[in-house]
Amino acid sequence: QVQLVESGGGLVQAGGSLRLSCAASGRTFSSNAWGWFRQAPGKEREFVAYISWSAGNTYYADSVKGRFTISRDNAKNTVYLQMNSLKPEDTAVYYCASGRPRTVTNQYQYDYWGQGTQVTVSS
Repeated sequence: QVQLVESGGGLVQAGGSLRLSCAASGRTFSSNAWGWFRQAPGKEREFVAYISWSAGNTYYADSVKGRFTISRDNAKNTVYLQMNSLKPEDTAVYYCASGRPRTVTNQYQYDYWGQGTQVTVSS
């Protein structure tokens, strides 16, 4: 059974940092790409960051570019999202996803999803 489990969320003040992790089990994900998405209350889920299977390519939403960094450790079947200079508007449930999307920002092209972890940024 494939499982993706996020961790690392929590409450942080504006300007602070958090590091999210997403550990996968049940199969190897070394040939899959990873994505992070988020959903704020009352809003649609949106793309945050992407990393290719080889980690050679990354892509970020404009809203997080320069503040967030996605990385992966294939040996640990884990993807990370380092979030710095957090803003109140970053408050959301963050989800990791894995798959082989043709359009990296399209959530419907990812096959596996975690359950989400809450990130709350206070002003």
